[in-house]
Amino acid sequence: MDNLNLFSDKADNYVKARPSYAPALLDKLEEYGLKKGSAVADIGSGTGIFTRQLLDKGAKVFAVELNDKMRQKAETSLEKFNNFISVNASAEATSLADNSVNFVTCAQSFHWFDKEKFKIECNRILKQDGYVALIWNTRDMSSESVKELSNLTSKNCPKFVGFNGGTRVNEEMISEFFDGKYGYFEFDNPLEYDEKKFIERCLSSSYSPKECDENYSPYVANCKEFFEKFQKDGIYKMPNVSVLYIGKT
Repeated sequence: MDNLNLFSDKADNYVKARPSYAPALLDKLEEYGLKKGSAVADIGSGTGIFTRQLLDKGAKVFAVELNDKMRQKAETSLEKFNNFISVNASAEATSLADNSVNFVTCAQSFHWFDKEKFKIECNRILKQDGYVALIWNTRDMSSESVKELSNLTSKNCPKFVGFNGGTRVNEEMISEFFDGKYGYFEFDNPLEYDEKKFIERCLSSSYSPKECDENYSPYVANCKEFFEKFQKDGIYKMPNVSVLYIGKT
């Protein structure tokens, strides 16, 4: 799979519809030492969604992103921040200096990395007491609407392997990465979409069909039918949580 270019044609929808993360998650990072002036390597930073939240906390953020279109979206939207540094590099070879950052963060990105090489890179760039934070927005699979959306997506998207992994990670993989010592936290982060934003969100996923694909129009039509079924007053409220795994490597 060409992970590098997987989102190149989805950058616009990514910017329009991908959600930010629960504010309480940032508060938890502060309990681990995040503060104004902290140096953070936000790896696989994409269009800068989590990068912006870190910048709003006063952190100095090295936004490491190898995909040109995604990185350029972040550079455009975050250029006003003096403490924003865009880095054209991979997760496994960030080009950052040894022992240079207090935190490594990965929001919705860790599942794309070479885990062993990334761990070595984290150990190289982190300061002695630094932390790695692995972060995802995850749909609540106990919800009837999310179950139906999963079935709809599976029907229309051959590359779909399930929400959240999607993430291609499990507790065993996380534990191995952190040598068995890490914290796990969940934070409610329900997402609200009007029809336009909902369609854009669906089309921003790596597995969603492209406009030139034959299953594109049926997928969009099914998404519109789903929205009409579950919306209330023009808004679909998707049950969602932001999850955080944090530890040292």
